[in-house]
Amino acid sequence: MTPAVLRYSAFTTDPSGGNPAGVVLDAGGLSDAAMQRIAADVGYSETAFLLPRADGELDVRYFSPLAEVSFCGHATIAAMVAHARRQGPGDFVLHTQAGRVRVTVDAGFFATLTSVPPRVDALDAADLDGVLAALRWHRDDLDPVLPPAVAYAGAWHPVIAAASRARLADLHYDFDALAALMASRGWTTINLVWREDAHTLHARNPFPPGGVVEDPATGAAAAALGAYLAAQDRLPDERRFTIHQGNDLGRPSVLRVDVPVDVRDGVRVSGTAVEIGVGDVMIQG
Repeated sequence: MTPAVLRYSAFTTDPSGGNPAGVVLDAGGLSDAAMQRIAADVGYSETAFLLPRADGELDVRYFSPLAEVSFCGHATIAAMVAHARRQGPGDFVLHTQAGRVRVTVDAGFFATLTSVPPRVDALDAADLDGVLAALRWHRDDLDPVLPPAVAYAGAWHPVIAAASRARLADLHYDFDALAALMASRGWTTINLVWREDAHTLHARNPFPPGGVVEDPATGAAAAALGAYLAAQDRLPDERRFTIHQGNDLGRPSVLRVDVPVDVRDGVRVSGTAVEIGVGDVMIQG
């Protein structure tokens, strides 16, 4: 079969910004091997495959060019904006490998996902040393107010806070070393952040397990970061903040994060998505 593969960029209104994702709106009948092949052909950090269910909800699979991942935030936003543009806006329920994810798309095609219940754990000291060595960073490059940790909201991400914007901007890491460490720990990206103020953070996300040097916008990591900041008692009073990501790659992205008082209700990550190019791209399945 030859499924239509849409190409959307998430967390931007400009096709040249944000994080591109492939979207297959009806992946029924595709084998795992076919989905993996399509994702590799598309070449974006993830492609989302929607599988409509008899109950009106959706199963969703996410594939990077190298492997399947349990959850992907930017591909969720991209896929559900694409879905809503054809089926109409509304509230949707997605069944992912990480669990049940709710998504709302309003009449202006602004989408909000609500993550699975998040977790925040300590980062082992030896693992921190391994991450810093691969990044070619030192402990005095880190923000002393935001200690390293590992956070989850559908996928695991170490959260490493830089002491300065300049440190975050200067990213030249050992791809193979970081990929090996991340694969051994089951981490999806490394969430490198710099906190400009209580309402504004800047992020970069190396993604070597997916065969991608860096993600321009990472919705799953944004949700995990919300849970991390709640655990550190570093949220603003309104429990909402904005992440700027992708600027160092020339693909600026904006992610809005809302953290409920009870984080077990799931962290909300919001943004827009825009189609790339004209028409659908056909790829052999």
